[in-house]
Amino acid sequence: MVLHRSMRKLLAGALALVMIAALCGYGFWTLQRPEGHYLSDLRVELALNHGVPGGHGNLLGIEPLLYPSDYQNLQRLHRKLSAYLEQARAQGLVGPRTVVVLPEHIGTWLWARGEKNELYQVTQSREAEQWLELSNPLRYGLAMLGANGDDRRADAHLRMKAEQMASDYQQLFGGLAKEFGVTLVAGSIVLPTPYVEQGVLHIGRGPLFNSSMVFAADGSVLGQPQRQQYPDSEMRRFIHHGRHFPLQVVQTPAGRLGVLIGSDSWYPENQHQLQQQQVQLIANPVFLSGKGSWEAPWRGNRHQDAAAELGLQRGEVSEQTAWQRLTQVTGDGISSMSVFMRGQFWEQGSDGQGFAHQAGELLAGPPSQGARLLNLWL
Repeated sequence: MVLHRSMRKLLAGALALVMIAALCGYGFWTLQRPEGHYLSDLRVELALNHGVPGGHGNLLGIEPLLYPSDYQNLQRLHRKLSAYLEQARAQGLVGPRTVVVLPEHIGTWLWARGEKNELYQVTQSREAEQWLELSNPLRYGLAMLGANGDDRRADAHLRMKAEQMASDYQQLFGGLAKEFGVTLVAGSIVLPTPYVEQGVLHIGRGPLFNSSMVFAADGSVLGQPQRQQYPDSEMRRFIHHGRHFPLQVVQTPAGRLGVLIGSDSWYPENQHQLQQQQVQLIANPVFLSGKGSWEAPWRGNRHQDAAAELGLQRGEVSEQTAWQRLTQVTGDGISSMSVFMRGQFWEQGSDGQGFAHQAGELLAGPPSQGARLLNLWL
């Protein structure tokens, strides 16, 4: 009997040591972040160049070709975006009155920064999410406790990396604005209740918002985060609407600038709000999911009551026709540009061809597949 007790104690102790060793090994494994090889195409095509240079500046849209590996560290993403801007500058398209517009969610993918190689190598987003959770068990568990919305898992993925994302976003895009001496509309980023205090972007503890920031040529922030008013059908499960935070217009060297994120550009009420503030320039960063969706029937936004008042019905026209019609502002002296994300994130492709409106005229270059520049002289 005494021998059996001793054996049980010995086995229990051995098992405890094995479990402790396993947990320590797992903890050590989660801290390892080796980087894999990286090759990237830095070419960009000037797809639209309308007007002639003058003293009023220009809207310069960049439609980058991005993949998960571009987000493994900030140096990679900076290298690609700065290469596009360098090529634009070499063509005389970058100056002190240039307003650069980047696409929607270019900052949101910063949640993938600094993860294990496997996350960038898998082909399905669900696999990438599993690697994210396995590599950050404590952060993910704590984020799940504070998550809300209809998709708590997606909420937690963004919330767990939010503080790092906010810092990276300001460092990267504020740095690019200063490096090239331009006003930069930094697409958008999903963060919990973001706000700017003493020139620094902070996160809160409230719901997630899809927000855009504008950086001045000295790298400083202009205004507060502009929150998306009408999140689209795919994002509404975890993104809160920003209609309690009115649209704002900021002063730039090229004129008074407003930002309409994604499908916010469809709604006349949003356009009217900006016109009341004497807007002159409208930047419209867009992410349109799904390869081939540009020519597919317009999916609309059936989850927003305001969509019922739009002049088009779902499926009546293509996505291309709907975007080009609905984003046209009817006011005088207003120039706008819509810029789309390109590339692929795991199985999720993207589509869309950027365009501009000026003096009631639709301006769109020929369709192409790679990275694109769109330039509109004001």
